[in-house]
Amino acid sequence: MNHRNKLKIFNDPIYGFISIPNSGIFDIIEHKYFQRLRRISQMGMSYLVYPGAHHTRFHHALGCMHLMQKAIQVLRFKGVDISETEADALLKAILLHDIGHGPFSHAMENSIVNDVNHEWISLQFMEKLNTEFNQSLTLAIQIFKGEYHRKFFKDLISSQLDIDRLDYLKRDSFYTGVAEGNINSERLITMLNVHNDQLVIEDKGIYSVEKFLVARRLMYWQVYLHKTSLGAEQLLIRVLKRVKYLVSQGVDLPASSAFGYFLKNEITIDDFTEETLEIFSKLDDYDIISAMKEWQHSDDFVLSNLCGTIINRDLLKVKLKKKSIEISKVNAEKKKLIEKYKISEEEAAYFVFTGSVDNLAYSENQESVKVLHKNGKVSDVVKASDQLNLNALTKPVVKYYICYPKP
Repeated sequence: MNHRNKLKIFNDPIYGFISIPNSGIFDIIEHKYFQRLRRISQMGMSYLVYPGAHHTRFHHALGCMHLMQKAIQVLRFKGVDISETEADALLKAILLHDIGHGPFSHAMENSIVNDVNHEWISLQFMEKLNTEFNQSLTLAIQIFKGEYHRKFFKDLISSQLDIDRLDYLKRDSFYTGVAEGNINSERLITMLNVHNDQLVIEDKGIYSVEKFLVARRLMYWQVYLHKTSLGAEQLLIRVLKRVKYLVSQGVDLPASSAFGYFLKNEITIDDFTEETLEIFSKLDDYDIISAMKEWQHSDDFVLSNLCGTIINRDLLKVKLKKKSIEISKVNAEKKKLIEKYKISEEEAAYFVFTGSVDNLAYSENQESVKVLHKNGKVSDVVKASDQLNLNALTKPVVKYYICYPKP
């Protein structure tokens, strides 16, 4: 009988060869829930601005697993005791931390399912996989939920300097071609240590942390909050809103069975059963794109134009301002649309709208990034840094936008 080799390697454009450490992790990667991540874009609609940004959550998850392997090696080398069981759980937790993302990642969060975030859905997937794999994910789930007694394990999964951020900044910078976001993740990991059960950075790595925080700020303004991708994501949200309204009015619209289920049913956290999870696991970017290709020919003016705008990249004009948008500007743009197409004000609101975005590179209200000095003292990175601009990164910057059709 042939036994399948489960110790495979992946060739990653960022890190080179990524190895799968054991057969248990291989089985998780092979599972249909995880393979779905190949069909979930990492950066939502950003490919409409940066043509190379077609990488997926699958890429990101494997990259995180690789960096976690490096972090475990570094910490063990520095005398931090991490058992094989704990190491395996850390790898599984970081591998599955994003498995609950829906189509186009953050772009459609809370649109497919009402007020249910991807972290909660990730946890449901992990619980289901734990049942399938003979409770082998129990410790990984404890770490993911922050219930394990070794606090720094949770810091590696989710903090202001976690493995997740170390991968996505470097990866998104690479695929978009935005060099300002390129961080030295290997250097940062090499500088990691543990002090009083807390993840810290050794003081000789402080300049790498400064670069990391500045890169994060620049990536948010230049990439994640780029006005064009922001406008496209808002259009996508409005497509879902319009479709749900039309379906509630009895209009029959073509969609895959999984997508159709969420269009016809208002699902909240209380309704999210095991059956719902199974249907959600069949949903990905392709369902949305194929549906919009059909809906652009709909008889409904709003739906057809919203879909055509996205499919053909004939996007709205987006302006970012430092001050909130005057209502007179919004009403003037709506009036133009109403007069030109003889539509209602409610319909015009799908194409003319405002909102705000904020960028906070480093939050003083969350668990801070701690710097370990040679004398054994620990301090916040902002206080330890001699860069005055780091303090500026702790202040949220809010910008306001207006979207409306081009003349």
